[in-house]
Amino acid sequence: MRRSPRSRRPSGNTRTKRLLAIGATLAVFGGVVAVTQISSAGDRRPHKQTRPVAAECVAPSPGATAPAARGATTTRTFQNGRWVTNHWGDGQQTIEECQETRSGGGAATGSLAVACPDVVSRLPQVPDRARAEVDRNLALLQTQITEADQRLAAEGNKGQGFINNAILGPLASKRRATLDRITIAIDRFGPRPRGLADLARCQARPVNNNNGGNPDNGNPNNGGGNNNGGNNGGNNGGNPNGLDVLANNCNNSRLQPHDGFQNGNRCISTAFGEVGAAANNPSLLITEFPQQINRNQGFAIRVSTRNLVRDRFLPAGQGGYYLESSLLNGEGLTRGHFHTACRMLNNTDEAPAPEPVPAFFVATEDGGGGRQPDSVVIQIPGLPESGTAQCAVWAGDGSHRIPMSERANQTPAFDAVRIQVN
Repeated sequence: MRRSPRSRRPSGNTRTKRLLAIGATLAVFGGVVAVTQISSAGDRRPHKQTRPVAAECVAPSPGATAPAARGATTTRTFQNGRWVTNHWGDGQQTIEECQETRSGGGAATGSLAVACPDVVSRLPQVPDRARAEVDRNLALLQTQITEADQRLAAEGNKGQGFINNAILGPLASKRRATLDRITIAIDRFGPRPRGLADLARCQARPVNNNNGGNPDNGNPNNGGGNNNGGNNGGNNGGNPNGLDVLANNCNNSRLQPHDGFQNGNRCISTAFGEVGAAANNPSLLITEFPQQINRNQGFAIRVSTRNLVRDRFLPAGQGGYYLESSLLNGEGLTRGHFHTACRMLNNTDEAPAPEPVPAFFVATEDGGGGRQPDSVVIQIPGLPESGTAQCAVWAGDGSHRIPMSERANQTPAFDAVRIQVN
């Protein structure tokens, strides 16, 4: 569904449903604001605790891996001439990915990687009796890309002719056979998919997007890590601005310090960081989405962002959660990324419980975004339950907080829609 100006008019039942969806979203993410408000740069504990490093690589938590990629926690698509990287579980890693990261492996900026057309979004509703076979072959497609990536990294310096003949050509043949098996599996129990064979050919594209390890893009004020002290300290409580402030740092908190990992009942000492002018604050809108889908049917959501430079992502699963202050680039725009989540609503008359793992969640960075609006398409492989789904998208700074605004009456950079799952 593409939104038109008419569909966004502030009247009627559509607006009521939309306000309910947004209200439920704020209820869930309100905890982010509440926790961040006790953050301050002025953590002056006599025995300051540093962020611990995990002693060993551990398996990611439930919901942190791509369902069709054999446990992979990072997937890529190629859109608008650049890589779009989706971090499942907000940056958690499989044991294999963790070990590769610690050994200095992984694709370096400027290297080549295999970019293939997305298959999940082109599938019709997958019949239940075909689901296992389709999932096996979707996982095989990802394995084929991984193997081609590995050979590209090892032998890509032999030239484009070698890449085409020895890597991309055989990959296309493997994908064509796998796509044929997916077509046959679905055709046995439902409508035959059309055009899957057209998705067999892939390209080798440079991996040159910005990411969480970027320089500061010309902003002399950008720092990194827990920059305690400075001008943002102050007494715990007191009477600043004539207000009865309960706390503005963690000096007297009874909670242990937050360590950058996703744990509650902690006190965060990271400074809020930089906030831009009102005209430069991020905004976001879901511009295309389906009103109805079938269970386990892949679908897409198009997200438009403005004033959000999508080049900064500290993996929460690796200790980057609430670890870094918000930073602006040289134009005064927020550096960060955005999140997409879909969950099923058991009751549309009351706020849902906040703790269950959503049916779908990714964090997205692609090195794009800026002062002018642009868009990214998020592919969702399907939702497993029937009922009403709430799909929400919200911006995050480098450490996953909803970006701050100059004024209190500005709408945060988030949006939510409801989709009926049959």
